Amino acid sequence: MRLVLATHNQGKVRELAEMLGNSYQPSAINTDNHYIEVISLKSYPDAPEVVEDGATYAENAIKKASVIAEYTGHLTLADDAGLEVNALDGAPGVNSKRWVGEDATDAQRVESLLKVLEGVTDRRARFIAAIAVVHPDTVPEVVIGVCEGRITYVPAGQSGFGYDPIFVPDGYEQTFAELGEKIKNRISHRANALQQALTLLQ
Repeated sequence: MRLVLATHNQGKVRELAEMLGNSYQPSAINTDNHYIEVISLKSYPDAPEVVEDGATYAENAIKKASVIAEYTGHLTLADDAGLEVNALDGAPGVNSKRWVGEDATDAQRVESLLKVLEGVTDRRARFIAAIAVVHPDTVPEVVIGVCEGRITYVPAGQSGFGYDPIFVPDGYEQTFAELGEKIKNRISHRANALQQALTLLQ
Protein backbone atom coordinates (compact mmCIF):
# COMPACT_ATOMS: atom_id res chain seq x y z
CA MET A 1 0.00 0.00 0.00
CA ARG A 2 1.19 3.53 -0.76
CA LEU A 3 0.80 6.39 1.70
CA VAL A 4 1.13 9.89 0.25
CA LEU A 5 2.14 12.74 2.56
CA ALA A 6 0.10 15.67 1.22
CA THR A 7 2.59 18.48 1.69
CA HIS A 8 5.34 20.35 -0.14
CA ASN A 9 6.76 21.56 3.19
CA GLN A 10 10.02 19.63 3.45
CA GLY A 11 10.22 20.34 7.17
CA LYS A 12 6.92 18.50 7.65
CA VAL A 13 7.96 15.73 5.29
CA ARG A 14 11.16 15.24 7.25
CA GLU A 15 9.35 15.22 10.60
CA LEU A 16 6.60 12.85 9.49
CA ALA A 17 9.03 10.51 7.78
CA GLU A 18 11.27 10.35 10.84
CA MET A 19 8.31 9.79 13.15
CA LEU A 20 7.27 6.92 10.91
CA GLY A 21 10.76 5.51 11.24
CA ASN A 22 11.92 6.46 7.76
CA SER A 23 14.60 8.47 6.08
CA TYR A 24 13.90 11.81 4.39
CA GLN A 25 13.37 10.03 1.09
CA PRO A 26 10.46 7.81 0.01
CA SER A 27 10.63 4.68 2.14
CA ALA A 28 8.42 2.19 3.90
CA ILE A 29 6.97 1.22 7.26
CA ASN A 30 5.36 -1.85 8.66
CA THR A 31 2.30 -1.41 10.85
CA ASP A 32 0.57 -4.48 12.22
CA ASN A 33 2.21 -6.57 9.49
CA HIS A 34 1.04 -4.24 6.72
CA TYR A 35 3.73 -2.91 4.38
CA ILE A 36 3.25 0.78 3.59
CA GLU A 37 5.35 2.73 1.09
CA VAL A 38 5.61 6.36 2.21
CA ILE A 39 6.15 9.11 -0.35
CA SER A 40 5.65 12.87 -0.49
CA LEU A 41 4.21 15.24 -3.08
CA LYS A 42 7.70 15.55 -4.47
CA SER A 43 6.75 12.43 -6.42
CA TYR A 44 3.71 14.25 -7.83
CA PRO A 45 5.03 17.56 -9.23
CA ASP A 46 1.74 18.26 -11.02
CA ALA A 47 -0.46 17.69 -7.98
CA PRO A 48 -3.03 20.47 -7.47
CA GLU A 49 -2.35 23.21 -4.95
CA VAL A 50 -4.85 23.14 -2.12
CA VAL A 51 -6.02 26.46 -0.65
CA GLU A 52 -6.11 26.14 3.15
CA ASP A 53 -9.21 28.23 3.77
CA GLY A 54 -10.88 26.12 6.44
CA ALA A 55 -12.00 27.56 9.76
CA THR A 56 -10.27 24.79 11.72
CA TYR A 57 -7.13 22.66 11.52
CA ALA A 58 -9.30 19.60 10.91
CA GLU A 59 -11.08 21.22 7.95
CA ASN A 60 -7.77 22.11 6.31
CA ALA A 61 -6.27 18.68 6.92
CA ILE A 62 -9.33 16.91 5.50
CA LYS A 63 -9.43 19.17 2.46
CA LYS A 64 -5.75 18.61 1.64
CA ALA A 65 -5.93 14.86 2.18
CA SER A 66 -9.15 14.51 0.18
CA VAL A 67 -7.91 16.48 -2.84
CA ILE A 68 -4.60 14.62 -2.99
CA ALA A 69 -6.20 11.21 -2.40
CA GLU A 70 -8.54 11.83 -5.32
CA TYR A 71 -5.65 13.00 -7.51
CA THR A 72 -3.26 10.15 -6.70
CA GLY A 73 -5.74 7.37 -6.06
CA HIS A 74 -3.78 6.40 -2.95
CA LEU A 75 -4.19 6.52 0.80
CA THR A 76 -3.21 10.05 1.84
CA LEU A 77 -2.16 11.68 5.08
CA ALA A 78 -2.32 15.45 5.54
CA ASP A 79 -1.91 17.69 8.52
CA ASP A 80 -2.60 21.25 9.52
CA ALA A 81 -1.10 22.81 12.59
CA GLY A 82 -0.85 26.12 14.34
CA LEU A 83 0.37 27.99 17.38
CA GLU A 84 -2.21 29.38 19.81
CA VAL A 85 -1.10 32.05 22.28
CA ASN A 86 -3.22 32.73 25.36
CA ALA A 87 -2.47 36.44 25.47
CA LEU A 88 -3.63 36.77 21.85
CA ASP A 89 -6.91 34.93 22.41
CA GLY A 90 -5.63 31.91 20.51
CA ALA A 91 -3.99 33.76 17.63
CA PRO A 92 -2.29 33.19 15.26
CA GLY A 93 -4.07 29.82 15.38
CA VAL A 94 -5.26 28.32 12.12
CA ASN A 95 -3.65 31.26 10.29
CA SER A 96 -0.21 30.66 11.84
CA LYS A 97 1.49 30.30 8.47
CA ARG A 98 -0.33 33.20 6.83
CA TRP A 99 -0.99 35.81 9.51
CA VAL A 100 2.05 37.91 8.58
CA GLY A 101 1.53 37.34 4.86
CA GLU A 102 1.50 34.47 2.39
CA ASP A 103 5.14 34.98 1.43
CA ALA A 104 6.53 35.67 4.92
CA THR A 105 9.51 33.63 6.06
CA ASP A 106 9.69 31.69 9.31
CA ALA A 107 12.05 34.34 10.68
CA GLN A 108 9.57 37.10 9.84
CA ARG A 109 6.73 35.24 11.55
CA VAL A 110 8.82 34.72 14.66
CA GLU A 111 9.91 38.36 14.72
CA SER A 112 6.33 39.60 14.27
CA LEU A 113 4.97 37.40 17.05
CA LEU A 114 7.66 38.49 19.50
CA LYS A 115 6.98 42.13 18.64
CA VAL A 116 3.25 41.71 19.33
CA LEU A 117 4.10 40.10 22.67
CA GLU A 118 6.50 42.81 23.82
CA GLY A 119 5.72 43.65 27.46
CA VAL A 120 3.32 40.70 27.80
CA THR A 121 4.07 38.48 30.79
CA ASP A 122 1.56 35.71 30.04
CA ARG A 123 3.56 33.60 27.59
CA ARG A 124 1.42 30.45 27.74
CA ALA A 125 0.81 28.85 24.34
CA ARG A 126 0.24 25.55 22.65
CA PHE A 127 0.84 23.89 19.31
CA ILE A 128 -2.13 22.00 17.88
CA ALA A 129 -2.04 19.57 14.96
CA ALA A 130 -4.82 17.84 13.09
CA ILE A 131 -3.96 14.83 10.94
CA ALA A 132 -6.42 13.50 8.39
CA VAL A 133 -6.16 10.09 6.75
CA VAL A 134 -8.14 9.69 3.54
CA HIS A 135 -8.54 6.91 1.01
CA PRO A 136 -10.35 7.73 -2.24
CA ASP A 137 -13.08 5.24 -1.31
CA THR A 138 -13.51 5.99 2.40
CA VAL A 139 -14.74 8.70 4.73
CA PRO A 140 -11.95 10.98 6.08
CA GLU A 141 -10.76 10.31 9.63
CA VAL A 142 -9.11 12.97 11.78
CA VAL A 143 -7.11 13.00 15.00
CA ILE A 144 -5.87 15.96 17.07
CA GLY A 145 -2.56 16.36 18.91
CA VAL A 146 -1.62 19.10 21.39
CA CYS A 147 1.66 20.25 22.94
CA GLU A 148 1.46 22.81 25.76
CA GLY A 149 4.25 25.26 26.45
CA ARG A 150 5.29 28.91 26.49
CA ILE A 151 6.73 31.57 24.21
CA THR A 152 10.26 32.80 24.87
CA TYR A 153 11.43 36.41 24.70
CA VAL A 154 14.13 35.76 22.11
CA PRO A 155 14.65 33.03 19.48
CA ALA A 156 17.04 30.19 20.31
CA GLY A 157 18.23 27.12 18.43
CA GLN A 158 18.77 26.13 14.82
CA SER A 159 16.70 22.96 14.45
CA GLY A 160 13.13 22.55 13.22
CA PHE A 161 11.07 25.16 11.40
CA GLY A 162 8.23 27.64 11.89
CA TYR A 163 7.88 28.92 15.45
CA ASP A 164 10.19 26.26 16.92
CA PRO A 165 12.88 28.79 18.00
CA ILE A 166 10.47 30.56 20.40
CA PHE A 167 8.41 27.66 21.80
CA VAL A 168 9.44 25.85 24.99
CA PRO A 169 7.33 22.72 25.65
CA ASP A 170 6.18 21.98 29.18
CA GLY A 171 8.73 19.98 31.15
CA TYR A 172 11.69 21.46 29.28
CA GLU A 173 13.82 24.60 29.48
CA GLN A 174 14.86 24.72 25.83
CA THR A 175 12.96 25.57 22.67
CA PHE A 176 11.98 22.96 20.10
CA ALA A 177 14.76 24.38 17.93
CA GLU A 178 17.30 23.75 20.71
CA LEU A 179 16.01 20.34 21.74
CA GLY A 180 16.48 18.99 18.23
CA GLU A 181 14.37 16.79 16.03
CA LYS A 182 14.86 13.56 17.97
CA ILE A 183 13.22 14.94 21.12
CA LYS A 184 10.71 17.12 19.29
CA ASN A 185 9.52 14.21 17.18
CA ARG A 186 8.75 12.31 20.36
CA ILE A 187 6.82 14.99 22.30
CA SER A 188 5.38 17.41 19.76
CA HIS A 189 1.77 18.03 18.78
CA ARG A 190 2.41 16.38 15.43
CA ALA A 191 3.98 13.34 17.10
CA ASN A 192 0.97 13.07 19.39
CA ALA A 193 -1.43 13.20 16.45
CA LEU A 194 0.62 10.83 14.33
CA GLN A 195 0.68 8.15 17.02
CA GLN A 196 -3.11 8.27 16.95
CA ALA A 197 -3.17 8.30 13.15
CA LEU A 198 -1.09 5.14 12.93
CA THR A 199 -4.07 3.19 14.24
CA LEU A 200 -6.02 4.39 11.20
CA LEU A 201 -3.44 2.84 8.86
CA GLN A 202 -3.82 -0.68 10.23
